[in-house]
Amino acid sequence: MVQGTLPDGSPVTSPVALREQTAVVAADYFHSYSVVGLLTAVGVLFVAVAFGAGRLLRPVVPTPEKLLTYECGVDPVGEGWAHTQVRYYVYAFLYVIFAVDSIFLFPWATVFAAPGYGATTLVEMFVFLGFLTVGLLYAYKKGVLAWT
Repeated sequence: MVQGTLPDGSPVTSPVALREQTAVVAADYFHSYSVVGLLTAVGVLFVAVAFGAGRLLRPVVPTPEKLLTYECGVDPVGEGWAHTQVRYYVYAFLYVIFAVDSIFLFPWATVFAAPGYGATTLVEMFVFLGFLTVGLLYAYKKGVLAWT
């Protein structure tokens, strides 16, 4: 015999009652997603209306002055392209990686403390940290971390 419990805690022994209870839970589950979907649709619609209104309301008068490269009140001299070396991008990238790592560590620590999940989550974390370590060692071997 199939058994379950009603929301008030009383046991359910009838398959029909259990099916009705499952339908109620599924309806609540999909109702939550419908709210998220509705808010996403409203957000996309708002952005589309804002971009459309901007496109319709802006004046479009192309002139040669508008197509000229202009910066800081100085008329351009020479070519507009300049080669610059951004040397800190690697450190910014590594910061993002380790920030994500720390974001993953906090929930992991709370699950690790829960009984019955210790060994599984410990192995999971060592695999994750292993991937990060391999990436860091690869970057070090390639000389990316050397400030030039």
